[in-house]
Amino acid sequence: MSGVNMLVALLLIGIMARSNLIATAACLLLIAKFTNLKFVFPLLERRGLEMGILFLMLSILVPLANGKITEQDIIYNLTSLPGILAIAGGALATCLNTQGLKLLKIDPEIVFGLVIGSILGIVFLHGVPVGPLMAAAVAALFTRGLRIFRR
Repeated sequence: MSGVNMLVALLLIGIMARSNLIATAACLLLIAKFTNLKFVFPLLERRGLEMGILFLMLSILVPLANGKITEQDIIYNLTSLPGILAIAGGALATCLNTQGLKLLKIDPEIVFGLVIGSILGIVFLHGVPVGPLMAAAVAALFTRGLRIFRR
């Protein structure tokens, strides 16, 4: 299946699954491909993940910039049990994401499976897609567990 056919398939799946992010991403890549904006592909491949994480961090930090979160809120949340668990969860997620990034670099074709899995999670489990990096992290965890289990 060619890249264009796969992008069209992802566009249709995104529309059917009501996933605006998947549909928009596929559509933008199709537009770039058909309008000879192919110079964008290496940039997105090299820096797209960083740009996505940047925008995610910006959206998360807006309440802090707006003053909706105070220093007292931060201190309380960092010293409370939920806050300490959040720190541990953030550290673990970051470690797992590193493994997911390694998996994506070794096996970039896995992205299609991750997207299909995300769509299935949206449709059948009413999940919220947070991106292929976290999905790859979970896949890397499953892969490592399978290797250990096979021994």
